[in-house]
Amino acid sequence: MSFLGVLEAIGKGFEKGLKWALAYAVPVEKLLALLFPAVAPVAAEIVDATTLIQNAVILVEQKYAASGAQSGTGAEKLSEVLLLTEQAVATLLTKAGIAADSGYIQSLISAVVAVLNVQQAPSGA
Repeated sequence: MSFLGVLEAIGKGFEKGLKWALAYAVPVEKLLALLFPAVAPVAAEIVDATTLIQNAVILVEQKYAASGAQSGTGAEKLSEVLLLTEQAVATLLTKAGIAADSGYIQSLISAVVAVLNVQQAPSGA
């Protein structure tokens, strides 16, 4: 398989993973509102912040996969995701009543990465 073929296969794999992950992100907002009605008004901001981080993580992973530099680049990837998302995530979380500094947002990014790392696509995907 050619180099471009490998990159295309990697991109398709990430695309399938993103679609699968996003399919479960929307119901979380509804479940949160059902279980904790008091937080329903701010649930959208929290879900939007998480989705923004998730999309940025996948975008950065695709970039590193395309360049063939996936291993040993955790700090660089975190830095890029933080650069892409910090202001918007901080604004969304502030609307939700959560004071979020860079350290807090880095922790959120790490949590999203951990969830994405353990997710396995269904066998039919």
